[in-house]
Amino acid sequence: MIISVGNRKGGTGKTTTVVNLGRALSLKGKNVLLVDLDPQANLSYSYGISTEGCVLGEVLLDKHIDSGSIFYKDGLDLIPSNTDLQEYEAELIRSNAPKTALKEALEDVKDQYDFILIDCPPTASHLTVNALMASDAVLIPMLMENLSLVGFEQMIDLVFDIKTKYHSELFILGVVGVLVDERRHLTTQILEALRSNYGVDVFNNYVRQNVKAAEAPASGQSVIDYAPTSNSAKDYIAIANELLKILNQS
Repeated sequence: MIISVGNRKGGTGKTTTVVNLGRALSLKGKNVLLVDLDPQANLSYSYGISTEGCVLGEVLLDKHIDSGSIFYKDGLDLIPSNTDLQEYEAELIRSNAPKTALKEALEDVKDQYDFILIDCPPTASHLTVNALMASDAVLIPMLMENLSLVGFEQMIDLVFDIKTKYHSELFILGVVGVLVDERRHLTTQILEALRSNYGVDVFNNYVRQNVKAAEAPASGQSVIDYAPTSNSAKDYIAIANELLKILNQS
């Protein structure tokens, strides 16, 4: 299954979710590929991967993935990126490249993986559209705050637009709460609003506030490897288990 992880608001924990959900799935015996489609390249940084060229940019231009495009780290495969990806996006737009460039590239390898997780930019960009066109489903991480709710609504609208115009089988897998403070009344209000007003599923499990998740990228590791007994590590493992149960893959 190919899953885009995105929210139109930045800072909602999407990269952290890709890193740690991917790692949790790999520990469940799943073959996982991560794709760093955000020009900020935080996913690549989180795993300590730095390349001279923009690997994913070349993949998009060539619509092809070879073994040299895939890096291995801690039980996962990763197609890395860097900040040059923004220039590649501009070139794709100038050359009138199809919205299916990523989809075509992933055809080379998708049968090798149980899950491909795509870290999307927090914009309705050409790259985000490519991600959605390549995906079976969308997972939306979000903070329990009103501005994140706005970004969620914008993401819902974008997914609906792609589904209506181009990709009728695309669906929203669900919403995952991140940096959740269970003591805040606003958290309860937003969770109730998501469940009641938007027609999307909300994962029962969520990621509690924990400093270890913020520390982990500096070590080039997932929080599951960096601090396996932390709340964040336990929460992402629980989310992976819930995801597998939803998809009947446990």
